[in-house]
Amino acid sequence: MSRLKHYMNDDGPLILDGGLATELEAQGAKLQGDPLWSSRLLHTNPQAIRDVHNRFLISGADVISTATYQASITGFINHLDMSSEEARELLMSGVHLAKETVQRFVCDSRPAEQRHPLVAGSVGPYGAFLLDGSEYTGAYAEEMSVEELKAWHRPHVECLAAAGADLVAFETIPSIKEAEALVELLREFPNSKAWLAFSCKDGKCISDGSPFTDAVKIANRSTQLVAVGVNCCSPALVEPLLDSAGSLLSPDMSWVVYPNSGEEWNTEQG
Repeated sequence: MSRLKHYMNDDGPLILDGGLATELEAQGAKLQGDPLWSSRLLHTNPQAIRDVHNRFLISGADVISTATYQASITGFINHLDMSSEEARELLMSGVHLAKETVQRFVCDSRPAEQRHPLVAGSVGPYGAFLLDGSEYTGAYAEEMSVEELKAWHRPHVECLAAAGADLVAFETIPSIKEAEALVELLREFPNSKAWLAFSCKDGKCISDGSPFTDAVKIANRSTQLVAVGVNCCSPALVEPLLDSAGSLLSPDMSWVVYPNSGEEWNTEQG
């Protein structure tokens, strides 16, 4: 039985939210080129994040993701001139904002709505911190060990878990080595569940060129992952990728899929 059954009221799919940064930009936020991306608004305009979360909930999302994809303790210290403790509190506030918004939504919509949406704590790849486009290739992982990658991600996951995220969303992971590090790291948080979503270069391979089948095998090692899949890729790639690894998917695991609109990211123009 799928581990996701614990979170579901029926046999239908869980509907994720949409692009948080896209919605924030539509409301006037200037995020392009910002080293903190949407996580800066946790500090400067948390209400804007609440508003987007709420719109996604009203639209039917069963899961909303925190504004922490490009957040990091180091990034907050460097770019917001704050202490390590203040940076940790700010990262945790991403979960608190989302949970407060869910709670308000549930209270306002009862008894019409029986569902209780989940909060997924977003964790992006190490390359997102580097700001050099390597999050789309995974090239940085060649120069790093699994232990170094675990050390980078540990404070982020620690904060999300401590703040009470229902799930951790490892997103846009371009590298097999980074996936291995995240699966190992998750064991340090035995009460946490997560999903693992890869960025992919074509219908068979993730961004670093490794077969998607290998990525699914890595995911199968974890008893804490509820889903594995793809995000931030062309919609046309989703079916071939899932078909390539369908026979490998653990019966305890589900697919998670949230491609982009079909446009391609230009690292120079944004």
